[in-house]
Amino acid sequence: MSKSATRGKIIVSGILFWYPLAGVTYQFLHYLLGLRRLGYDPYYIEDSGRWVYDPRLNTTSGDASGNVAMVAPILEAYGFAERWAYRNPYVAGQCYGLSEARIRELYKEADALLNVTGAQEIREEQMACPRRIYIESDPFAIQVLADQGDPAKIAMLDAHDTLFTFGENVGQADCAVPTGHYNWLPTRQPVALDLWDNKGGGGTTYNTITTWHNSGKNVSYDGDVYYWTKDREFEKYLDLPRRALLSTPPPSASASSQRATHPQFELAVQLSEDARPAVQRLLADHGWQVADAVHISNDMGRYRGYIQQSRAEFTVARDQYTRPRTGWFSDRSACYLAAGRPVITQETGFSKYLPTGKGLFAFSTLEDILAAIDVIESDYARNCRAARAIAEEYFAAEKVIGSLMQRAGL
Repeated sequence: MSKSATRGKIIVSGILFWYPLAGVTYQFLHYLLGLRRLGYDPYYIEDSGRWVYDPRLNTTSGDASGNVAMVAPILEAYGFAERWAYRNPYVAGQCYGLSEARIRELYKEADALLNVTGAQEIREEQMACPRRIYIESDPFAIQVLADQGDPAKIAMLDAHDTLFTFGENVGQADCAVPTGHYNWLPTRQPVALDLWDNKGGGGTTYNTITTWHNSGKNVSYDGDVYYWTKDREFEKYLDLPRRALLSTPPPSASASSQRATHPQFELAVQLSEDARPAVQRLLADHGWQVADAVHISNDMGRYRGYIQQSRAEFTVARDQYTRPRTGWFSDRSACYLAAGRPVITQETGFSKYLPTGKGLFAFSTLEDILAAIDVIESDYARNCRAARAIAEEYFAAEKVIGSLMQRAGL
């Protein structure tokens, strides 16, 4: 495809090969498909010096061959053969897909580089690209560190000419995230809706897919610590299965309500070996079913099926998103909506920008969650339709990426 036949050649960079599980793969596939459908000529290039995460070993590794073997066939199946590359510039000879020479050419030929998740280091080679767009998926940390004078974070932001964030409330009066002299533009996760078309009737389980504990990413700011781990939030709602059982009314006489007699609750969690027995016991003792997130996420079809066959998503958000009211919303939750599955998720300020109360519910207390379940169960089919309608209106890849590219002047 020649440049003259398209709206421009765009490089997408990120963490697709670094973290080759299905949730991340879908995240970047949505960008690539959305760009192509809008008439751009997209390429995926990951050119980072980081070691990759090896899901087989549950640790990082300097050998990316297994990750490439997982991801490359998916890119090629969706028409991106000869349009992807993984290179570690600090490991001699470790280059997959496009050649090193072709990667360098693309940096000069492309109209823009979209640094999705902000994970791509910007070196002299990337500076050859005339436009470098930062798309930040985890608001709070980089803004705070830049505000505190962290030279690496400042240099990273300054290497880009336009900054977007999934924190749609960043920069607003009720948001505690510092912005300094940077202009952060709001965006959200694009979803290629057809990948999530779902004719199933819905299961009985409220579930989600998550990592239980993260370490090393907490941030100190304004005399307080802001946490980047899910377990602290889930532990506040451990009693949900018991409380939901006690508050569930009998099924409606109307068959159209499709009320689940006793909704089940499950967490598909990624756990370290040493933490697994204690966490599984904690969750089981509180009435939660437990599934293996890595097993589900090792396969694109299995991951999508888990979401499509759920009843709804119940999930929490990290402290770094909720307490400062960032307005962040999960790309995985957007996939639940696209699959026509209602979502109950912790309030981050996103309800200022997305409709809630039908199909999508924001909560701050356990009582909010129970009320949301009651609304969902009172007319399940209607809430499923509302969930899909929200995805179509607010997350469709063509709309989200089209807006982003227009505001970036591309």
